[in-house]
Amino acid sequence: MIVDMPDTNVSKITRALVSVREEGGAVALGRVLTLIIVTRHGAEEEVIEAANDASREHPMRVIVLMIGESDEEPRLDAQIRVGGDAGASEVVLLSAHGATGSNAESLVTGLLLPDAPVVAWWPTQTPDQPSRSSIGKIAQRRITDAATQPDPSAWVGALGAHYSPGDTDFAWTRITRWREQLAAVLDQPPFEPVTEVEVLGAADSPSTPLLAAWLRLKLDVPVVWRYLPTDEWASGIKSVRLTRESGDTLLERPDAVTAVLTQPGQPSHDLAFPRRTLRECLAEELRSLDPDILYGRVITDGWDLLSTPPTEE
Repeated sequence: MIVDMPDTNVSKITRALVSVREEGGAVALGRVLTLIIVTRHGAEEEVIEAANDASREHPMRVIVLMIGESDEEPRLDAQIRVGGDAGASEVVLLSAHGATGSNAESLVTGLLLPDAPVVAWWPTQTPDQPSRSSIGKIAQRRITDAATQPDPSAWVGALGAHYSPGDTDFAWTRITRWREQLAAVLDQPPFEPVTEVEVLGAADSPSTPLLAAWLRLKLDVPVVWRYLPTDEWASGIKSVRLTRESGDTLLERPDAVTAVLTQPGQPSHDLAFPRRTLRECLAEELRSLDPDILYGRVITDGWDLLSTPPTEE
């Protein structure tokens, strides 16, 4: 069900939500959180689809906030989606024009689920310091995406400078499979210490240095990382090489959807390694609403250690 509400206000939207639930039988009592998505006009459908898919694992109310130009005529347009048009969530689209969009917090406060955590997600246009933004201040978790920034490399490099507990970035979420696979490799024989690491990735991959920073933090060995030319590797992380006394362990993508694990004295293993979807990344970040302590250490301590020699035993 879709209900359009042109030129409205928050009070009318709240009443309409109650009416829609009563008429359609939709129940909001099982919603576990409120997800606020701050995006631009024309980019909302992709992120709404990702949120709807993630809502099947995390029932929630989704508030999509789109701020128009400041010189427009003041007006608030809204749309409510429930049922088949909203997955297991309620979706409220807010399109603020002119001065109406000057106070984003006031637009969403009256629509938050009572006594439920708030998660903020900026899929495209992201404040320099999310935790200090009007929406970020009311959220327990704040999600950004370095891959959508004009300069992903610079954005990743600055994550530690404005980090606040509760922040996370999809550049970190996208390396979960890499971290799991590499951790599994080191949990198997031979139990030899890693002496050196090499991480390679495409120029558009902000996840590459984050993976390098995680390995540097955890292994305390020299980690070399670099971006590859586009004609050599088009997108994402290309490979990780772990050097040990018995030889190199190499986890490498020959293409965008698979990876090959090569270890000394063992046959090669083909693994499914497709790029993670928005839905997968969002669902993972919503599984725990506590601050990601490891992420905070990686973008601060781990990042600083990338250019620092390892500790001598």
